[in-house]
Amino acid sequence: MSAKRKSKTKKWVTISIITMVVVGIAATLLMRSKPTPYEGADAKVGDITTYYSFSGNVETKDRQTVVSEKVMQISTINFKEGDTVKDGDVLIKTTAGDEIKSKISGVVTNVNVEENAQVMAGVKLLEIVDNNNLKISVKVDEYDIAALAIDKEATVKIGAIDKEIKGKVESMSVEGQTVNGVTYFTATIDLAKEAGLKIGMSAEVKVISDEVTGAVTIPMTAIQFDDNNNPYVLKKDSKGAATKAEITVGINDGTTVEIKSGVSSGETVLYSKATATGVMGFRGGGNRNDAGGSGN
Repeated sequence: MSAKRKSKTKKWVTISIITMVVVGIAATLLMRSKPTPYEGADAKVGDITTYYSFSGNVETKDRQTVVSEKVMQISTINFKEGDTVKDGDVLIKTTAGDEIKSKISGVVTNVNVEENAQVMAGVKLLEIVDNNNLKISVKVDEYDIAALAIDKEATVKIGAIDKEIKGKVESMSVEGQTVNGVTYFTATIDLAKEAGLKIGMSAEVKVISDEVTGAVTIPMTAIQFDDNNNPYVLKKDSKGAATKAEITVGINDGTTVEIKSGVSSGETVLYSKATATGVMGFRGGGNRNDAGGSGN
């Protein structure tokens, strides 16, 4: 055999050996990195609370707009903007000796006239707002009216002062307004007193929609649906294989779901991360409005 042929044969043998080694290493790595087909989650006893959410702004429950009832010349203005007045205080005197009094207690705002000025009838002179009795008005979809029964408690989040304030549903408008084909009603939430709270601040209002206590719960990611949209979970059978188990679901808070039947507390359900339903795919016992706040 010529030296050239021997060199070529040696080269191919070396390449073959290297290829076999690479294939062997790759096969070993693939076998070691093969993922576990299922994750496990234990059913637990817990509480779930779901909420309806609405947005609005802080308003005063009582406001007086002081308007001139006739032509007059202002003689004296007894209070400046920001001053506190009581019901019955004399706000303005005229050169004719007339007195304009406050009809509520509150803070003077929007002073629009000066002393010695002559004004016509119907001119807005100033305003008084009651900062101690505040409310929030929110628009409520016609389908959500039942969530805001009179005297129902509400939680109000004021972002500007980073506080949550207790409130109570005070009233609901009798007549709705239709905007772009959707009918809304106006609900008024009476607010508890809170330092730093100011008229005009934006607020998020939450009222309880549904709640359960001592329920069997599992993560929503463990739930799957068949072709008829019936929920089920996977459990291990006596041989350790994953088997389908039908379930009945209750309410959910977007993360955790109530199980009414099909799973007991302490049981382990199986799910695959690749096929997990997730919040967007869940069609079980949720609300038509946003949910939040699990008490598990």
